[in-house]
Amino acid sequence: MRVALVHDWLNQYGGAEQVLEALHAMYPDAPVYTSLYAPQRLPGTYRSWDIRTSFMQWLPAAKAHHQPFLPLFPLAFESFDFSGYDVVISNSSGFCHCVRTPSQTLHINYCLTPPRFLWNLEGYMAREQFPPALVKLLPMAIAPLRSWDLRAEERVDRFVAISHAVRDRIRERYHRDAAVIYPPVDTAAFQLIESEDSSESERPAAEVGEYLLVAGRLIPYKRVDLAVQACSQLGVPLVVAGEGRDRQALEALAGPTVRFEGYVSQERLRELYAGCSAFLFPGEEDFGIAPLEAQASGRPVIAYAAGGALDTVVDGVTGLFFHEPTPQSLADALRRFDGYTFDPTIIRRHALQFDASVFRAEFASYVEEQHEAFVERQQPRRSLARVAR
Repeated sequence: MRVALVHDWLNQYGGAEQVLEALHAMYPDAPVYTSLYAPQRLPGTYRSWDIRTSFMQWLPAAKAHHQPFLPLFPLAFESFDFSGYDVVISNSSGFCHCVRTPSQTLHINYCLTPPRFLWNLEGYMAREQFPPALVKLLPMAIAPLRSWDLRAEERVDRFVAISHAVRDRIRERYHRDAAVIYPPVDTAAFQLIESEDSSESERPAAEVGEYLLVAGRLIPYKRVDLAVQACSQLGVPLVVAGEGRDRQALEALAGPTVRFEGYVSQERLRELYAGCSAFLFPGEEDFGIAPLEAQASGRPVIAYAAGGALDTVVDGVTGLFFHEPTPQSLADALRRFDGYTFDPTIIRRHALQFDASVFRAEFASYVEEQHEAFVERQQPRRSLARVAR
């Protein structure tokens, strides 16, 4: 089975790229088709991959700031030729699901979300903090792209969503159904008890500090401001790990119990996960890897009850939900948290259901089953074609 992978753009590193890495590990001979590639912004291992770019690779400014070039992305992905492939797997939150594939090629879209800049424009503009002039012009440019997106989604043979929230968006926007296969989480990377007894290796570290933790990019939609304000209000120790354009504003909101660590190494992040009394996840995300990294460390998560957190956190068992995106609602959850006892082993066991090995097994099985069914449906067409000749 000859497979090709398709990715929106390779000029930044985040959750989408972690998914791509897992797909590439499953299909190491598959070329990666993408609009543009900036190798200096990505891990060095990518340089050994067969990465094939579009004409956008030669637009100098696009690698640093791809947003102004949004109207060109459909043309970029429609320019690729996928003749000779049995399966094309697009990993998309943007445009790459719009590729054209031959009738005998199965196209599976692993949908991180339908494009936010098309279907949630106000939220996207607030997140990206566009200049006022662009805010006025962008809606006019987006309208034809929405029409194009509704036509392009018909080229996808099968949708796979990363969460039930994303599946619901696919149904709402495209009126299509989707399977749900959760993204891969490296649960083995997080700190465990050191023991000669192998049966102990699945248990999380036992020592717990008195601080709460929030970690990730400090940008608006992550809503780190809710965590900072709630913990400052209650006088609760909070560690903020991560960098981003919101840091200065967040520091201005913070009380004396909030400590900013800035960028931290993976080793330090593991230590922070293992030592926190709970991990805070105050934003709404399509899925969210960080809450599962915390749970893999045996630590409960206090999360806003929306998006991917509804799939990854079990209220009262592996954490608690708060239901309004306000500091007060989060503060109320923190007060309730003091009355709960959470079992770290149960929490970690829950996280293991989202391990990368589970993703690989489920996704590979899905691709094989769908390809077999696709080929079977193609047989009558080929027979009729031979008769016609």
